[in-house]
Amino acid sequence: MNMEKKNVYHFGLLGMFICGSTEEERARNGQMLGKLGRKALSFLQYLVVNHGRSVSSEELIEQFWGDNSSNPSNALRNMLFKVRGLLKALFPEQEGMLLTLPDCYAWSPQVILELDTEQLEALCLKAKRADGEERCRLLGQAVSLYKGDFLSGNDADWAREQRQYYQTLYLDACRALLPLYDKKEQWMELIAVCSQAYTVDFSIEDFTAYQMQALIALGQAEQAEEKYEAFRDRMRQVYGILPTERIEQLHALAAGLRKTGVEDEDIFRLVCGEEDDSHAFFCTFATFQSIVALERRHMARSGQASSLVIISLGQNAVPTTDGRRLERILLEKLRTGDPIARLEAGTYILMLTGADEESARLVVSRIDCAFHRTYRHSAAKLTYQVAGLGAKKKTEM
Repeated sequence: MNMEKKNVYHFGLLGMFICGSTEEERARNGQMLGKLGRKALSFLQYLVVNHGRSVSSEELIEQFWGDNSSNPSNALRNMLFKVRGLLKALFPEQEGMLLTLPDCYAWSPQVILELDTEQLEALCLKAKRADGEERCRLLGQAVSLYKGDFLSGNDADWAREQRQYYQTLYLDACRALLPLYDKKEQWMELIAVCSQAYTVDFSIEDFTAYQMQALIALGQAEQAEEKYEAFRDRMRQVYGILPTERIEQLHALAAGLRKTGVEDEDIFRLVCGEEDDSHAFFCTFATFQSIVALERRHMARSGQASSLVIISLGQNAVPTTDGRRLERILLEKLRTGDPIARLEAGTYILMLTGADEESARLVVSRIDCAFHRTYRHSAAKLTYQVAGLGAKKKTEM
Protein backbone atom coordinates (compact mmCIF):
# COMPACT_ATOMS: atom_id res chain seq x y z
CA MET A 1 0.00 0.00 0.00
CA ASN A 2 1.59 3.26 -1.16
CA MET A 3 1.36 6.25 1.15
CA GLU A 4 2.54 9.70 0.22
CA LYS A 5 5.29 11.03 2.43
CA LYS A 6 4.16 13.80 4.77
CA ASN A 7 6.47 16.73 5.35
CA VAL A 8 6.95 18.01 8.90
CA TYR A 9 7.47 21.73 9.50
CA HIS A 10 8.53 23.19 12.86
CA PHE A 11 7.18 26.52 14.11
CA GLY A 12 8.25 28.33 17.26
CA LEU A 13 5.59 30.54 18.84
CA LEU A 14 7.11 31.02 22.29
CA GLY A 15 9.14 34.19 21.98
CA MET A 16 10.00 35.21 18.43
CA PHE A 17 8.00 33.62 15.61
CA ILE A 18 10.37 31.22 13.87
CA CYS A 19 10.08 28.33 11.44
CA GLY A 20 12.57 25.66 10.50
CA SER A 21 14.34 22.69 12.09
CA THR A 22 17.92 24.00 11.99
CA GLU A 23 19.56 27.29 12.90
CA GLU A 24 20.40 27.84 9.22
CA GLU A 25 16.77 27.36 8.17
CA ARG A 26 15.50 29.61 10.93
CA ALA A 27 17.91 32.38 10.02
CA ARG A 28 17.01 32.20 6.32
CA ASN A 29 13.26 32.03 7.00
CA GLY A 30 13.51 34.78 9.58
CA GLN A 31 14.76 37.21 6.93
CA MET A 32 11.74 36.48 4.74
CA LEU A 33 9.30 36.72 7.65
CA GLY A 34 10.85 40.06 8.60
CA LYS A 35 9.82 41.52 5.25
CA LEU A 36 6.17 40.64 5.83
CA GLY A 37 3.86 43.37 7.14
CA ARG A 38 2.49 43.14 10.69
CA LYS A 39 -1.04 42.25 9.61
CA ALA A 40 0.09 39.64 7.09
CA LEU A 41 2.43 38.11 9.67
CA SER A 42 -0.38 37.97 12.23
CA PHE A 43 -2.63 36.37 9.59
CA LEU A 44 -0.05 33.63 8.94
CA GLN A 45 0.45 33.10 12.66
CA TYR A 46 -3.30 32.73 13.15
CA LEU A 47 -3.45 30.01 10.50
CA VAL A 48 -0.44 28.24 12.05
CA VAL A 49 -1.93 28.31 15.54
CA ASN A 50 -5.23 26.91 14.22
CA HIS A 51 -3.64 24.36 11.90
CA GLY A 52 -5.68 21.51 13.39
CA ARG A 53 -8.98 22.72 11.95
CA SER A 54 -10.56 24.45 8.98
CA VAL A 55 -10.88 28.21 9.37
CA SER A 56 -13.88 29.87 7.75
CA SER A 57 -13.76 32.99 5.60
CA GLU A 58 -16.22 34.63 7.98
CA GLU A 59 -13.92 34.00 10.96
CA LEU A 60 -10.88 35.43 9.19
CA ILE A 61 -12.76 38.52 8.02
CA GLU A 62 -14.16 39.17 11.49
CA GLN A 63 -10.75 38.66 13.09
CA PHE A 64 -8.66 40.79 10.71
CA TRP A 65 -10.96 43.31 9.03
CA GLY A 66 -14.22 43.56 10.94
CA ASP A 67 -15.87 46.84 9.91
CA ASN A 68 -12.61 48.46 8.79
CA SER A 69 -12.77 47.40 5.13
CA SER A 70 -15.23 48.32 2.40
CA ASN A 71 -14.51 45.06 0.57
CA PRO A 72 -13.30 42.48 3.15
CA SER A 73 -13.71 39.51 0.78
CA ASN A 74 -11.28 41.08 -1.69
CA ALA A 75 -8.91 41.98 1.16
CA LEU A 76 -9.00 38.33 2.29
CA ARG A 77 -8.20 37.06 -1.22
CA ASN A 78 -5.25 39.45 -1.48
CA MET A 79 -3.97 38.40 1.93
CA LEU A 80 -4.19 34.70 1.04
CA PHE A 81 -2.29 35.34 -2.19
CA LYS A 82 0.47 37.09 -0.23
CA VAL A 83 0.68 34.39 2.46
CA ARG A 84 0.70 31.55 -0.07
CA GLY A 85 3.54 33.28 -1.92
CA LEU A 86 5.51 33.49 1.32
CA LEU A 87 4.89 29.81 2.15
CA LYS A 88 6.14 28.85 -1.31
CA ALA A 89 9.30 30.86 -0.72
CA LEU A 90 9.79 29.36 2.73
CA PHE A 91 9.12 25.77 1.70
CA PRO A 92 9.71 25.44 -2.06
CA GLU A 93 9.59 21.66 -1.91
CA GLN A 94 5.96 21.63 -0.77
CA GLU A 95 3.11 22.28 -3.22
CA GLY A 96 -0.25 23.60 -2.10
CA MET A 97 0.36 23.95 1.62
CA LEU A 98 -2.80 25.97 2.19
CA LEU A 99 -6.00 24.61 0.61
CA THR A 100 -9.15 26.50 -0.36
CA LEU A 101 -12.27 24.55 0.63
CA PRO A 102 -15.93 25.61 0.41
CA ASP A 103 -16.12 28.80 2.52
CA CYS A 104 -13.01 27.89 4.53
CA TYR A 105 -9.27 27.25 4.41
CA ALA A 106 -7.14 24.40 5.77
CA TRP A 107 -3.61 23.07 5.67
CA SER A 108 -2.88 20.25 3.24
CA PRO A 109 -3.19 16.75 4.77
CA GLN A 110 0.33 16.13 3.42
CA VAL A 111 1.65 18.81 5.79
CA ILE A 112 2.33 18.27 9.50
CA LEU A 113 2.98 21.35 11.63
CA GLU A 114 4.87 20.91 14.89
CA LEU A 115 4.46 23.79 17.35
CA ASP A 116 6.45 24.38 20.52
CA THR A 117 3.23 25.47 22.26
CA GLU A 118 1.69 22.04 21.66
CA GLN A 119 4.88 20.36 22.88
CA LEU A 120 4.71 22.47 26.04
CA GLU A 121 1.11 21.44 26.67
CA ALA A 122 1.86 17.75 26.06
CA LEU A 123 4.86 17.73 28.40
CA CYS A 124 2.94 19.47 31.19
CA LEU A 125 0.10 16.97 30.84
CA LYS A 126 2.51 14.00 30.97
CA ALA A 127 4.27 15.50 33.99
CA LYS A 128 0.99 15.62 35.94
CA ARG A 129 0.65 11.86 35.48
CA ALA A 130 4.29 11.10 36.33
CA ASP A 131 6.32 11.20 39.53
CA GLY A 132 9.91 11.07 40.71
CA GLU A 133 12.69 11.42 38.16
CA GLU A 134 10.30 11.17 35.22
CA ARG A 135 8.21 14.07 36.48
CA CYS A 136 11.35 16.16 37.01
CA ARG A 137 12.61 15.33 33.50
CA LEU A 138 9.32 16.20 31.81
CA LEU A 139 8.94 19.48 33.67
CA GLY A 140 12.54 20.38 32.85
CA GLN A 141 11.86 19.83 29.15
CA ALA A 142 8.64 21.85 29.31
CA VAL A 143 10.31 24.81 31.01
CA SER A 144 13.21 24.79 28.53
CA LEU A 145 10.76 25.29 25.63
CA TYR A 146 9.68 28.70 26.91
CA LYS A 147 11.87 31.19 25.04
CA GLY A 148 9.58 34.11 25.76
CA ASP A 149 5.91 35.09 25.76
CA PHE A 150 3.62 33.65 23.10
CA LEU A 151 4.17 35.57 19.83
CA SER A 152 5.74 38.40 21.80
CA GLY A 153 5.69 40.83 18.87
CA ASN A 154 2.00 40.35 18.08
CA ASP A 155 -0.33 42.78 19.88
CA ALA A 156 -3.59 41.49 18.34
CA ASP A 157 -6.40 40.58 20.74
CA TRP A 158 -6.38 36.91 19.77
CA ALA A 159 -2.64 36.64 20.51
CA ARG A 160 -2.88 38.42 23.87
CA GLU A 161 -5.57 36.02 25.05
CA GLN A 162 -3.46 32.96 24.27
CA ARG A 163 -0.33 34.66 25.64
CA GLN A 164 -1.83 34.70 29.12
CA TYR A 165 -2.70 30.99 28.89
CA TYR A 166 0.80 29.85 27.93
CA GLN A 167 2.37 32.20 30.46
CA THR A 168 0.30 30.60 33.23
CA LEU A 169 1.10 27.10 31.96
CA TYR A 170 4.82 27.89 32.01
CA LEU A 171 4.78 29.50 35.45
CA ASP A 172 2.88 26.55 36.92
CA ALA A 173 5.48 24.18 35.44
CA CYS A 174 8.28 26.24 37.01
CA ARG A 175 6.62 26.19 40.42
CA ALA A 176 6.15 22.43 40.20
CA LEU A 177 9.79 21.92 39.18
CA LEU A 178 11.44 24.06 41.87
CA PRO A 179 10.82 21.75 44.88
CA LEU A 180 12.10 18.80 42.82
CA TYR A 181 15.37 20.59 42.03
CA ASP A 182 15.57 21.74 45.64
CA LYS A 183 15.20 18.18 46.94
CA LYS A 184 17.96 16.99 44.60
CA GLU A 185 20.13 20.01 45.50
CA GLN A 186 20.47 20.97 41.84
CA TRP A 187 21.21 24.57 42.74
CA MET A 188 22.44 25.86 39.37
CA GLU A 189 19.43 24.43 37.52
CA LEU A 190 17.15 25.90 40.18
CA ILE A 191 18.71 29.35 39.84
CA ALA A 192 18.38 29.24 36.04
CA VAL A 193 14.65 28.41 36.25
CA CYS A 194 14.01 31.11 38.86
CA SER A 195 15.91 33.77 36.91
CA GLN A 196 13.84 33.30 33.76
CA ALA A 197 10.51 32.86 35.56
CA TYR A 198 11.16 36.04 37.58
CA THR A 199 11.27 38.05 34.33
CA VAL A 200 7.81 36.71 33.43
CA ASP A 201 6.16 37.37 36.81
CA PHE A 202 8.37 38.75 39.56
CA SER A 203 5.51 38.90 42.09
CA ILE A 204 5.42 35.11 42.58
CA GLU A 205 7.57 34.82 45.68
CA ASP A 206 8.63 31.21 45.00
CA PHE A 207 11.04 32.44 42.32
CA THR A 208 12.80 34.77 44.74
CA ALA A 209 12.65 32.41 47.74
CA TYR A 210 14.06 29.36 45.95
CA GLN A 211 16.75 31.44 44.26
CA MET A 212 17.79 32.88 47.61
CA GLN A 213 17.89 29.37 49.10
CA ALA A 214 20.08 28.13 46.25
CA LEU A 215 22.47 31.06 46.53
CA ILE A 216 22.77 30.55 50.29
CA ALA A 217 23.45 26.84 49.74
CA LEU A 218 26.21 27.77 47.26
CA GLY A 219 27.79 30.11 49.80
CA GLN A 220 26.70 33.25 47.94
CA ALA A 221 24.87 35.00 50.79
CA GLU A 222 25.68 38.46 49.42
CA GLN A 223 23.98 37.68 46.11
CA ALA A 224 21.00 36.32 48.05
CA GLU A 225 20.73 39.65 49.86
CA GLU A 226 20.85 41.49 46.54
CA LYS A 227 17.97 39.35 45.23
CA TYR A 228 16.00 40.15 48.37
CA GLU A 229 16.55 43.89 48.04
CA ALA A 230 15.56 43.91 44.37
CA PHE A 231 12.40 41.93 45.13
CA ARG A 232 11.49 44.06 48.16
CA ASP A 233 11.97 47.36 46.32
CA ARG A 234 9.97 46.22 43.30
CA MET A 235 7.09 44.86 45.40
CA ARG A 236 6.84 48.13 47.29
CA GLN A 237 7.07 50.22 44.13
CA VAL A 238 4.53 48.24 42.08
CA TYR A 239 2.13 46.84 44.69
CA GLY A 240 2.91 48.90 47.78
CA ILE A 241 3.44 45.79 49.95
CA LEU A 242 6.33 44.19 51.80
CA PRO A 243 7.82 40.70 51.31
CA THR A 244 6.26 37.84 53.27
CA GLU A 245 7.72 36.27 56.41
CA ARG A 246 9.26 33.49 54.32
CA ILE A 247 11.36 35.96 52.31
CA GLU A 248 12.26 37.95 55.42
CA GLN A 249 13.54 34.82 57.16
CA LEU A 250 15.74 33.93 54.20
CA HIS A 251 17.06 37.48 54.19
CA ALA A 252 17.89 37.25 57.89
CA LEU A 253 19.69 33.95 57.27
CA ALA A 254 21.70 35.41 54.39
CA ALA A 255 22.61 38.48 56.43
CA GLY A 256 23.75 36.31 59.31
CA LEU A 257 25.83 33.98 57.15
CA ARG A 258 27.59 36.90 55.53
CA LYS A 259 29.14 37.75 58.87
CA THR A 260 32.39 35.88 59.39
CA GLY A 261 34.15 35.11 62.65
CA VAL A 262 30.99 35.40 64.72
CA GLU A 263 31.59 35.14 68.47
CA ASP A 264 29.26 35.38 71.47
CA GLU A 265 29.32 39.19 71.59
CA ASP A 266 28.68 39.35 67.85
CA ILE A 267 25.69 37.05 68.20
CA PHE A 268 24.18 39.26 70.93
CA ARG A 269 24.81 42.30 68.75
CA LEU A 270 23.21 40.61 65.74
CA VAL A 271 20.11 39.63 67.71
CA CYS A 272 19.72 43.04 69.34
CA GLY A 273 20.33 45.00 66.14
CA GLU A 274 23.38 46.75 64.79
CA GLU A 275 22.16 50.31 65.17
CA ASP A 276 19.63 52.28 67.13
CA ASP A 277 16.43 53.21 65.31
CA SER A 278 14.22 55.90 66.76
CA HIS A 279 11.24 54.91 64.59
CA ALA A 280 8.43 52.46 65.26
CA PHE A 281 8.90 48.88 64.07
CA PHE A 282 7.38 48.17 60.62
CA CYS A 283 7.04 44.41 60.05
CA THR A 284 5.12 41.75 58.12
CA PHE A 285 1.72 40.67 59.38
CA ALA A 286 3.08 37.24 60.40
CA THR A 287 5.77 38.92 62.52
CA PHE A 288 3.13 41.26 63.95
CA GLN A 289 1.04 38.26 65.03
CA SER A 290 4.03 36.75 66.82
CA ILE A 291 4.74 40.02 68.64
CA VAL A 292 1.10 40.29 69.74
CA ALA A 293 1.16 36.69 71.01
CA LEU A 294 4.26 37.45 73.11
CA GLU A 295 2.69 40.65 74.45
CA ARG A 296 -0.42 38.76 75.56
CA ARG A 297 1.78 36.35 77.51
CA HIS A 298 3.57 39.31 79.08
CA MET A 299 0.24 40.94 80.00
CA ALA A 300 -0.84 37.79 81.84
CA ARG A 301 2.14 38.26 84.16
CA SER A 302 2.40 42.05 84.38
CA GLY A 303 -1.28 42.97 84.36
CA GLN A 304 -0.61 46.07 82.21
CA ALA A 305 -2.92 47.04 79.36
CA SER A 306 -2.07 47.16 75.65
CA SER A 307 -4.23 48.05 72.65
CA LEU A 308 -4.60 47.23 68.97
CA VAL A 309 -5.46 49.93 66.45
CA ILE A 310 -6.55 49.61 62.82
CA ILE A 311 -6.06 52.77 60.74
CA SER A 312 -7.55 53.23 57.28
CA LEU A 313 -7.10 56.02 54.73
CA GLY A 314 -10.69 56.11 53.47
CA GLN A 315 -12.16 56.00 49.95
CA ASN A 316 -10.97 59.41 48.76
CA ALA A 317 -7.30 58.70 49.40
CA VAL A 318 -4.69 57.96 46.74
CA PRO A 319 -3.60 54.50 48.00
CA THR A 320 0.07 54.59 46.97
CA THR A 321 0.83 58.26 47.76
CA ASP A 322 -1.25 58.60 50.90
CA GLY A 323 -0.18 55.15 52.05
CA ARG A 324 3.47 56.20 52.03
CA ARG A 325 2.56 59.42 53.81
CA LEU A 326 0.70 57.58 56.55
CA GLU A 327 3.58 55.10 56.95
CA ARG A 328 5.97 57.99 57.47
CA ILE A 329 3.75 59.58 60.13
CA LEU A 330 3.29 56.26 61.95
CA LEU A 331 7.02 55.52 61.95
CA GLU A 332 7.88 58.98 63.23
CA LYS A 333 5.10 59.53 65.78
CA LEU A 334 4.91 56.12 67.44
CA ARG A 335 7.42 54.75 69.92
CA THR A 336 10.29 52.50 68.87
CA GLY A 337 8.67 49.49 70.52
CA ASP A 338 5.32 49.86 68.76
CA PRO A 339 4.96 47.34 65.88
CA ILE A 340 3.09 48.22 62.66
CA ALA A 341 1.95 45.93 59.83
CA ARG A 342 0.07 46.53 56.59
CA LEU A 343 -3.28 44.71 56.29
CA GLU A 344 -4.05 45.88 52.73
CA ALA A 345 -3.52 48.94 50.57
CA GLY A 346 -4.31 51.95 52.77
CA THR A 347 -5.01 49.97 55.96
CA TYR A 348 -2.57 49.34 58.82
CA ILE A 349 -2.66 47.63 62.20
CA LEU A 350 -0.48 48.63 65.14
CA MET A 351 -0.04 47.66 68.77
CA LEU A 352 0.36 50.28 71.50
CA THR A 353 2.20 48.57 74.34
CA GLY A 354 1.15 49.67 77.82
CA ALA A 355 -1.73 51.82 76.53
CA ASP A 356 -5.36 51.21 77.46
CA GLU A 357 -8.17 52.05 75.01
CA GLU A 358 -8.54 55.64 76.18
CA SER A 359 -4.80 56.29 75.85
CA ALA A 360 -4.80 54.60 72.44
CA ARG A 361 -7.53 56.96 71.19
CA LEU A 362 -5.42 59.92 72.27
CA VAL A 363 -2.45 58.52 70.35
CA VAL A 364 -4.44 58.05 67.14
CA SER A 365 -5.89 61.55 67.48
CA ARG A 366 -2.33 62.91 67.52
CA ILE A 367 -1.52 60.80 64.46
CA ASP A 368 -4.60 62.21 62.68
CA CYS A 369 -3.58 65.79 63.49
CA ALA A 370 0.03 65.19 62.43
CA PHE A 371 -1.06 63.63 59.12
CA HIS A 372 -3.37 66.48 58.09
CA ARG A 373 -1.01 69.16 59.38
CA THR A 374 1.83 67.71 57.29
CA TYR A 375 -0.24 66.82 54.20
CA ARG A 376 -2.90 69.52 54.10
CA HIS A 377 -3.94 68.88 50.50
CA SER A 378 -4.53 65.16 50.95
CA ALA A 379 -8.13 64.01 50.46
CA ALA A 380 -7.60 61.07 52.82
CA LYS A 381 -9.96 60.87 55.79
CA LEU A 382 -8.39 58.65 58.43
CA THR A 383 -10.66 56.26 60.31
CA TYR A 384 -9.72 54.21 63.36
CA GLN A 385 -10.81 51.11 65.15
CA VAL A 386 -9.43 50.59 68.67
CA ALA A 387 -9.56 47.43 70.78
CA GLY A 388 -7.95 46.53 74.06
CA LEU A 389 -5.64 43.57 73.57
CA GLY A 390 -7.51 40.58 74.87
CA ALA A 391 -10.73 42.57 75.31
CA LYS A 392 -13.84 41.29 73.55
CA LYS A 393 -15.60 44.60 73.07
CA LYS A 394 -14.34 46.96 70.37
CA THR A 395 -14.90 50.68 70.24
CA GLU A 396 -14.85 52.70 67.05
CA MET A 397 -13.80 56.28 66.54
